[in-house]
Amino acid sequence: MTAPRASIMAPSGPVLSAQEARFFAQADPWGFILFARNVEHPAQLGRLTADLRAAVGRDAPVLVDQEGGRVARLTPPHWQGWPPVRDECAAADAGEIPEAALLDRLALRFRVIGEELRAVGIDVNCVPLLDVPQPGIHWVIGNRTLGQTPEAVARRAAAVVQGCLAGGVLPVIKHMPGHGRTTLDTHHALPRVETTLDELRATDFLPFRAHSKALLGMTVHIVFEALDAEEPATFSAPTLAEIRGEIGFQGCLMTDDISMGALSGSMSERCQRALAAGCDLILHCNGDLAEMDAVAGATPRLTGASADRAAAALAARPHGSDLAGSGSLNA
Repeated sequence: MTAPRASIMAPSGPVLSAQEARFFAQADPWGFILFARNVEHPAQLGRLTADLRAAVGRDAPVLVDQEGGRVARLTPPHWQGWPPVRDECAAADAGEIPEAALLDRLALRFRVIGEELRAVGIDVNCVPLLDVPQPGIHWVIGNRTLGQTPEAVARRAAAVVQGCLAGGVLPVIKHMPGHGRTTLDTHHALPRVETTLDELRATDFLPFRAHSKALLGMTVHIVFEALDAEEPATFSAPTLAEIRGEIGFQGCLMTDDISMGALSGSMSERCQRALAAGCDLILHCNGDLAEMDAVAGATPRLTGASADRAAAALAARPHGSDLAGSGSLNA
């Protein structure tokens, strides 16, 4: 079987158009990611995930960001609503609930979320955030964090991972190597972090080191000047070497959305720079067909270590291919 391309792409709406189906069949991305624009109700979403897999003719992974709170693509009344994860963690930080109770809550929360995702054909959830918030952190990350210290974040992230796997979905650790020191939103601007490498390793990088055996991870579009004064992590070979080396992450590494405003250059140039730096997969999220065409042209088929890492992640998906949304492959 021919290996898929080193990309993850997104449809533009709740129904896969004939044009998109033809494009995805030709582009053959490794997987897909969904957003609120793709979601109406369970039956519709199950059809969409089935149609995406049918387009590429295989049990491709389907991803989503379903944290609860502000970042939730599946929402009431069809799916469970959740408060921001920061609210629950803050209660434990303040001593209002025992830490053990919080860990149980987090595991339950993400097990329920995982079960809801599996029921509509989604098998990868882009959680947990391992970002350690520092004073002045931008709100785009702030109320999504799991704790105030590296140790708390790492411990609580383990409960999130446990819940995801129990619910039948594979987690993605993000945003590597840390999104806790930025006062800018990477959707619109490129942040720079001037913190020393010793301090970064003792704080920001520590939770990722604790979860280095994760099978899927996501980069961040931030310049860490202690590692590379010019390039954001997604484009930076020295920063990705830190992720693979000191942090020890050997899983499959996807970019954050390659179309975000923090990055410069054409879509083709962005993909080429990320792959050259050491990313395994290019994540493109906005559903723009012209941009996706450029991404497809710039991403080769998976080979070598990248192919092995991607295959290992697929093989670890809980419950194999018994997804709702898989049935149309043999139709």
